[in-house]
Amino acid sequence: MDKRVSSALGGNVILIGVLLMLLGDFMFSLNDAMGKWLVASFSVGQVLVIRSLGAFFVLGPMFARQPISALYCVERPTLQVMRVVFATGDLALFYAAVVYLPLADVMTFYMAGPIYVAALSHFLLGERIGWRRWFAVLIGFVGVIIALRPSSAMLSWPSIFGLIGSFSFALTLVLNRRLRATSDATLVTWQTIAALIAGIFLSIGHWSPFDFGQLLALLLLGIVACIAHLLITRSLKLAPASVLAPLQYTLLLWAVVLGWLFFDDLPDVQTWIGAGIIVLAGLFIFHRGNLKQDSEAIVPTDSSHG
Repeated sequence: MDKRVSSALGGNVILIGVLLMLLGDFMFSLNDAMGKWLVASFSVGQVLVIRSLGAFFVLGPMFARQPISALYCVERPTLQVMRVVFATGDLALFYAAVVYLPLADVMTFYMAGPIYVAALSHFLLGERIGWRRWFAVLIGFVGVIIALRPSSAMLSWPSIFGLIGSFSFALTLVLNRRLRATSDATLVTWQTIAALIAGIFLSIGHWSPFDFGQLLALLLLGIVACIAHLLITRSLKLAPASVLAPLQYTLLLWAVVLGWLFFDDLPDVQTWIGAGIIVLAGLFIFHRGNLKQDSEAIVPTDSSHG
């Protein structure tokens, strides 16, 4: 009976984790749609500045419970700086891309993030990747090229912004693994401060007047993004990452729905094909990674064979 109760409680906790992840993904998609709407009226720098100020409405109470030393007594300062640079680049390039491209097109580039992570983890984290996952990485890159459209459009600035932004996103994820001992509040606070500083520089000479309603929308952008981050962080503490990771592809679904509802944008056939290949390759990488973890948990591996 105790085992049944324990199993039921465990199942409920995992279900809550799944629901929080789905809600967090929706909030991130809503944040992306709001960002696309706002950068149509304001510069990327101005959006970054006021968005960052909005984020502090959530971060302030969180950080008030921690000693101020948590901000500067951090592990691996060099990696912390690198993470902040890549996270800020990811954010700024995303907004720069959605000024010109449909939301679903930009999210297609970002859905390749896990594929980049798999490749980068081999070189930066020393994680061994078998030939099957390398093949899936290669297929995923093919999907990215298809979504980019193999023509002169591949070299358009919006597409380049989306591609480099998604790569910066992947590097941020890899550095997150290296900085697991740093609290989420510290990571997000430095990330927000960096976005604020970058926004100030980018908005010089590009600051537009706004009314009270637009100010609220800009502040809400930061609040929504922070809440989404907290929901996903909490979900990862309640359910296994292997269960939650594939759910991130709902971001692409929401990007299509919100892009159609608010901007009357729908992906063309080529984007759908590229997105499908990227999603399938990413899911296969997750699957092979889970199988490897399960086998290593059962059979100890010889370090000489990785």
